Amino acid sequence: MLYRMSAARAAFRAASSSNASAAVRSAVPRSVFRAQLTSAARQRLTSTPNLALAVRKPVTTALVRYASTATDKATGSSAAGLPEEEPDMLAGVKNDAKVIKDTFTLKEVPKEALYFGLAGVIPYLATSLNTCYLAWEINNNVVNGSGFLLSGETASFLLHLTEPIQIGYGAVILSFLGAIHWGLEWAGYGGTHGFRRYATGVIAPAVAWPTLLLPVEHALITQFLAFTFLYYNDARAAGRGLAPHWYGMYRFVLTFVVGASIVATLIGREHISQHDTEEHTLKEKIQALLFLRKKEIEEAKKRAQEEKEAFEE
Repeated sequence: MLYRMSAARAAFRAASSSNASAAVRSAVPRSVFRAQLTSAARQRLTSTPNLALAVRKPVTTALVRYASTATDKATGSSAAGLPEEEPDMLAGVKNDAKVIKDTFTLKEVPKEALYFGLAGVIPYLATSLNTCYLAWEINNNVVNGSGFLLSGETASFLLHLTEPIQIGYGAVILSFLGAIHWGLEWAGYGGTHGFRRYATGVIAPAVAWPTLLLPVEHALITQFLAFTFLYYNDARAAGRGLAPHWYGMYRFVLTFVVGASIVATLIGREHISQHDTEEHTLKEKIQALLFLRKKEIEEAKKRAQEEKEAFEE
């Protein structure tokens, strides 16, 4: 009996110990396996965080940008909730216009010099426009037999009066531009340069005044070249500090107006019909004036002689 009870107890203990060992064996690998998986996953996440962010962040950013852009296009508004501005198609043209305006600005020119300079080109513009108009009237008389306002003889007479006015005024202005260098030399602007500045002031009138004896076209072309040369010289003087820094641009604007007037005069005269009377030189005009003066004197003497004879009778 006792033997049976001890044997039963031993069997029960053996079964219990086997179940416990089996449970332990089943529990240990499971926990170890879980621990290995967890540690491996943690190592992978901790060892390559930058790679994960690099893979996921651009995709997320691109998706967010696409969603915001699609929303803005659908609603027609910007990210800040404001209406989306249309691109300015004329931005380049406006920028170029601003650059030109800043380049040719005359803000630094003294107002007195600017006003007198602009007033000084008015006679050139007036004579140039008058020449073009008279040439048009002469052509009308030749083609149509009558002019719009003036007859052919009157238009030719006024044209011959306008020619010496424009050329003479050009000679005066060229002489004035040369004298400016004498004034700068006397004032010692940029230092004293002696002969060089004085020679520049003398060359201008030496070239200008002989143009009065040339035919009109030759005189105008010569003065155009003289104005251009003086502008080049004045611009260099301003760049080297021998004249005010604004003087170069100031001279460019005035020279451009004068040059355009001379070109317009030459074009107007070129369109005068070949049937017009032959051009008279300055010498011929002077001789004509002297002849008229002589004729007036002779007529005056003749009238005085007739009055004297009538009084004696």
